[in-house]
Amino acid sequence: MTADTLLDLSRSLTGIEMDTAPQTLAAYGSDQGPVLEYVNPLAVVWARSVEQVQQILRWASRTGTTVVPRGAGTGVSGGAHATAGCIVLSLERMNRILEIRPEDELAIVEPGVINADLNAAAAEFGLMYAPDPASYRVSTVGGNVATNAGGLRCAKYGVTRDSVLSLDVVLADGTLISTGQETFKGVAGYDLTSLFTGSEGTLGVVVGITVRLRYLPVDVCTIAGFFPDIESAAAGVLAVGRARVQPAIMELLDAETMVALDTAHGSNLRSRGAALLLIQTDGYGAAAEADVVRSVLGELGGQISLEGSEEALQLVDLRRHSRGDAIHTEHRVGEDVAVPRSRLVSYIAELNRMAREHEVRLKVVAHAGDGNLHPTFWVDKTEGSAGLQRLDAALDESIALALAMGGTITGEHGVGQFKLRWLAQEQQEQVLELQRRIKAVFDPAGILNPGKAILTS
Repeated sequence: MTADTLLDLSRSLTGIEMDTAPQTLAAYGSDQGPVLEYVNPLAVVWARSVEQVQQILRWASRTGTTVVPRGAGTGVSGGAHATAGCIVLSLERMNRILEIRPEDELAIVEPGVINADLNAAAAEFGLMYAPDPASYRVSTVGGNVATNAGGLRCAKYGVTRDSVLSLDVVLADGTLISTGQETFKGVAGYDLTSLFTGSEGTLGVVVGITVRLRYLPVDVCTIAGFFPDIESAAAGVLAVGRARVQPAIMELLDAETMVALDTAHGSNLRSRGAALLLIQTDGYGAAAEADVVRSVLGELGGQISLEGSEEALQLVDLRRHSRGDAIHTEHRVGEDVAVPRSRLVSYIAELNRMAREHEVRLKVVAHAGDGNLHPTFWVDKTEGSAGLQRLDAALDESIALALAMGGTITGEHGVGQFKLRWLAQEQQEQVLELQRRIKAVFDPAGILNPGKAILTS
């Protein structure tokens, strides 16, 4: 971008904050996903209103400048990474809860509202916003919508798309449209609300969100079951399903994950077993369902937490930190595959085989209730290119096997930039072409978050 263009940007965006300082560009140049190539944006702009977003996109459309929308930057697939010649459009300051209507069980929010803040506000009315990604304390509802985020409660309440009723969206040329309705049911026309949800900012910029709220459970029971191996714990997931219990939360942690949590938090999880299955039931039947879960897991050899154990609740919070922080001496890549639940046991066994054969380290956590796994592979940086080659081989094999089992390359994190290399393995060319044509309808000049979510060629 030339100095003249920068001047044009600053003059055109009247009243909109903009920054081109190197430290700001670096801070907003990527999210938490793997970075294929570090690229700084040309500028960062912060919108505080719908009108300002329209103003920014009209300028971008006129000048042909690409725009990368951004929430809190907590994504882990590179969906908010800067690309060459772009500006980053931050929506974090559009953070108002506009309305909560308890009788209608809905809330209307701006995209920068923090997930946890919406839940705190809804709780005053005995309601909750169900999607709860591990980053819920810092991630924005707009970012959750962009990636169709999941979370721990997905087993019972579904992903973000299941809680979105309507959206206000600014298109690439600055046009504002509204999709959906304020009712739980509505089938008029094509479902554009679902199309925008999970589109990762490639079709439009979400500026308003109407979400469905759920009842805050009157009772919650949390059970922790320690098992001698992860395959036994995974078998527990299927056994609970056969007992026809629908937990709100069903999380699986392997031995390496427990070691990492023990190291970080001073717990003693690993000494109690080689795998941990965390299950939470809720509602008026929570206690009765919990009794069934304890019985089922006990029959499989699980060591079960005491009834009413506060420790089990604490373990759920620890689970939210199980991804861990980056370690500067290691190359780490966390995955987000999902497989049919019936294949959970065999897929985990195969992951461990891959780790041994490729000589890489592995830890596995899973939203086991819906078959969504987060295996993390890593090697020490001192191994150089040989270690990276083995790491890539393990990743590629884990993806190929998930697809062969009828699974997907991403259950909740989105394709972003990092997973594009595997997308064609999951989707046939005719589907990829339809996605390109849809993109062209909404964003004919291709200025919205290029190089993310879909294969453009």
